[in-house]
Amino acid sequence: MTSHFSNFGVVGGGAWGTALAQLLAAEGAPVRLWAREDDVVAAINVEHRNPLFLPDAALSPSLTATGDLADLAACDALLVVVPVPFLRAVLAELPPGDAPLIFCSKGMEAGSFAFPIDMARELAPGRRHAVLSGPTFAHEVAAGLPTAITLAADDAALAASIAQALARPHFRPYASTDVIGAEIGGAIKNILAIACGIVDGAGLGLNARAALISRGFAEMTRFGLARGAQAETLAGLAGLGDLVLTCTSSNSRNFALGQGLGRGAAAETLMADRRTVAEGAFSAPVVAAAARADGIDMPITDAVARLVAGEIRVADAVQALLSRPLRTEGQ
Repeated sequence: MTSHFSNFGVVGGGAWGTALAQLLAAEGAPVRLWAREDDVVAAINVEHRNPLFLPDAALSPSLTATGDLADLAACDALLVVVPVPFLRAVLAELPPGDAPLIFCSKGMEAGSFAFPIDMARELAPGRRHAVLSGPTFAHEVAAGLPTAITLAADDAALAASIAQALARPHFRPYASTDVIGAEIGGAIKNILAIACGIVDGAGLGLNARAALISRGFAEMTRFGLARGAQAETLAGLAGLGDLVLTCTSSNSRNFALGQGLGRGAAAETLMADRRTVAEGAFSAPVVAAAARADGIDMPITDAVARLVAGEIRVADAVQALLSRPLRTEGQ
């Protein structure tokens, strides 16, 4: 099929937003990227680099940056790559238009328990919406290394059309209609990556990490199925695939944060000097609260939330998890 999306804009100049913009601009196509930071805008336009968030990537001259969202008004599709805690404010500032919004950030909003797609339905109801989620490190995508990812939209034709427009020989989107599954997989895998980093930083061994990934996936599945996600999505790229990637590499910001926690550092110290966001640190207390409200058992998620908040020590969290009553594996 032929996609009618050819003029993409990217909202968000962090590592992932820059990598997606470079993916689209690599062959000389014009791509416009909005960033809030003036130094990022200047560096992309003058040096063709983003030294703050993606320092090792050489960017195409056809990728230009702006600090004015109005400059994206002519785009026929927008990739929205803004951290969830700041997303509502940015959505309210978008210029009028009907370009579809493709959400690439992962997490739930505190208080409302809203995913990015929920906020879009509230704040931009006249637009069509999609979710891009899966096992991706930004620096690998920017470098053109092989990647597969999920592109989900309620409308199957829209999902297929956007997937076709984003596809490159080294970047393979799989179309899906399970938006909620893609959102849930992306949010919860970041929390579990922190947990796996804690296991690594505390020196608890590979057996413990494998067990945590497996039991964490069970938590993701329980939460997802309770909210209408499809099991196939959670077992696919946006769920298990992303979980495996971020739970096994210190290239993951969430895993690296967990390593620091496992070595005894305080969360506020680890996050104080970071301009990049470990999304799981924001998602953990929100997902834990949502799970409690719905009566869903998520002990690993709850432990991460309490560790990030400084309420418990790593040793206490490990002991609490190991002392839980024995049960059959399907529970």
